[in-house]
Amino acid sequence: MSEKPLVAVSIGDLNGIGIEIALQAHDTVTSFCRPVYFVGYDMAEQAAKRLHTALPSDFRHIAPDAAHFTISPGSVDAASGRYSFASFEKAVEHTEKGVCSAVVTLPIHKEAWMKAGIPYKGHTDALRDFFGRDAIMMLGCEELYVALFTEHIPLKEVPAKIEKERLLSFLLDFQRETEAEKIGVLGLNPHAGDHGVLGDEERIIEEAIQKANNLLNTQHSALNTPFVGPLVPDVAFTPKMRENLRYYVAMYHDQGLAPLKALYFDESINVSLNLPIVRTSVDHGTAFDIAYLPDRPVNLKSYIEAVKAAVSMAGRRLQRS
Repeated sequence: MSEKPLVAVSIGDLNGIGIEIALQAHDTVTSFCRPVYFVGYDMAEQAAKRLHTALPSDFRHIAPDAAHFTISPGSVDAASGRYSFASFEKAVEHTEKGVCSAVVTLPIHKEAWMKAGIPYKGHTDALRDFFGRDAIMMLGCEELYVALFTEHIPLKEVPAKIEKERLLSFLLDFQRETEAEKIGVLGLNPHAGDHGVLGDEERIIEEAIQKANNLLNTQHSALNTPFVGPLVPDVAFTPKMRENLRYYVAMYHDQGLAPLKALYFDESINVSLNLPIVRTSVDHGTAFDIAYLPDRPVNLKSYIEAVKAAVSMAGRRLQRS
């Protein structure tokens, strides 16, 4: 029997809930992979003591290149931000080198990264810079996946980002990565613009969809026309629509994530596509308000699903190579 794959686990912000999730889920994830936690043993032990637990006997770990600090539950500080970034950077490095099959990231705090002088808004921004690739942020679960054309930018900046060639490239990359046969593309405006009455960005979206469908139909006739839209955003996620669609492209962050989280908050994960490595993540934050507090439930589902997805994606890549 082949050995279980090594999966790099970027430890996230140690002032938050990530390390507790990793420790509680350890026995579950070790049933299908060998997690390697990118954290110093002393920092992990410090967290475990605060949680009144012990580190597992098979706790594989690699220390990141960052100074140790005293964990301060629920606090936003530069030291924890710097440590979480160093953990992420080293986990990615080991995955890129092939030491680990995939990287799974626990939540970081964006303000802590800013305080530490980290020049990225989050993991996906950093991955784009590390690899010089247009990484695609996709979130969801087996029932529903949503890709974000724009991510963490102010809403007022979204319309100017909707350019035909950029959207065309995004759509083609997304279809190639997912191999989805049908993908719903949302319009930007209410009623998808009502034929220009409420905005004309949909004309750009429509042109990108038509060109993408034409190109894919020429290259892969079996696909026919995978992209449908621009869809009216307020009905795109209704049960009737989701009978025929499992993959969507949203024009901006909340347009796609509000319905996704209303439907599948607990099991949803974050996946980075269009990269030379496999990276998945939990689809929730650091939960500073409950970090290290006793006697409250901790939901492990997103993390376990993220690790399962990472193992599955890495396995498919290995089969194709």
